[in-house]
Amino acid sequence: MKTTIKEQNDEIVVYFEGRLDTAASPQTEKEIQPVLDVDKDIVLDCEKLEYISSSGLRIFLSILKEAKPRGHKVSIVCTNQNLLKIFAVTGFTNLFEFRK
Repeated sequence: MKTTIKEQNDEIVVYFEGRLDTAASPQTEKEIQPVLDVDKDIVLDCEKLEYISSSGLRIFLSILKEAKPRGHKVSIVCTNQNLLKIFAVTGFTNLFEFRK
């Protein structure tokens, strides 16, 4: 699992690549910690994410939980149909803005 964080167009973009599963979640959680303290909108780019487990979904929720009270949006970029199904079944499509 690879996580890259960049600032682009006045937003913080977090790129996820690989499998965000139970084994990768603790390290990923540490890597995204600086994102939780930034006062900008956040984009979670899942274009290269192959799989997300419930622990990975929990990380996404923690990002939303920190950003929303500060008035910031959290968007997900994803075209992977399997991941989109997971996001739909778990209700994430109601919580996050989705971009293509």
